[in-house]
Amino acid sequence: MKDNSVYKRSHNACLDLIGGMAPGDLLGSEPALAGQLEVSRTTVRTILARLADDGVLHIDGREKRILRLPRDEEYFPDVETESSAELVERKFMALILQGELAPGSVINTLELARQFQVSTSAIREYLSGFSRFGLILKRPNSSWVFQGFTSSFALELSDIRELFEMQSLEHFAASLSDGAGQAKLRAFKEEHIDLLRRIETDFHSFSELDERFHRAINDASGNRFIREFYDVISLIFHYHFQWSKVDERERNEVAIHEHLAIIAALEQGDLPRAKKAAANHLKSARETLLRSVVRG
Repeated sequence: MKDNSVYKRSHNACLDLIGGMAPGDLLGSEPALAGQLEVSRTTVRTILARLADDGVLHIDGREKRILRLPRDEEYFPDVETESSAELVERKFMALILQGELAPGSVINTLELARQFQVSTSAIREYLSGFSRFGLILKRPNSSWVFQGFTSSFALELSDIRELFEMQSLEHFAASLSDGAGQAKLRAFKEEHIDLLRRIETDFHSFSELDERFHRAINDASGNRFIREFYDVISLIFHYHFQWSKVDERERNEVAIHEHLAIIAALEQGDLPRAKKAAANHLKSARETLLRSVVRG
């Protein structure tokens, strides 16, 4: 199936660009837009034609004048802007977190491709990424087996996670210097406080919030290796957090307070205190992971 997520992401990005301007303003040239959106000029022309049809732009030769600002309903939903790789990652993670893939389970690429509605090559590429870490074993008949985890593996993983995340936290703190960064941090704070209010019934929702919060910190590093390895870190930590049901609500509530301590320090621009709070949180995560491996 054709993956048009690039077009949809670029369309949304163009709407964001226009949203920061005013009616009557002129957009840049097609080459300039292609550079800003990081797509081909052909894709830019397709986007511009749609925006003209929707009444957002008036195009007269090379002149592209903004007629009105974009509306929320004109954006493609986030789920439609995912690339095949992102879609496979999200759905495979869901299989793990929902307990549909236990250690020792056989993974069939054809079956997953049909289930996720992507190509088998997208499935194979994703699984190959994890095979390097010994999490997935490829069999001669092209099937894959989801492996279990050991205490030594958990310890090594925790060491790397702490090393990467403490370094990434410095970059994340630096990214909060502008309005967009502060807005992101406020949004995370509000989500944590809201979940805390609903913790008695919605404690399962913490896993998704935890993943987004830590991914935002690690992505701020701009380091491709940290970003790639965080996929493995996220998979294992969240898999085991949900696999171990003992004191799950209490553990999640404690983790929310630990996140809020990091956020509070970052709000005040106190990086040393943020690092101390992060170290405390990562220590808790290490202990929880080790307990879950032993129980498993």
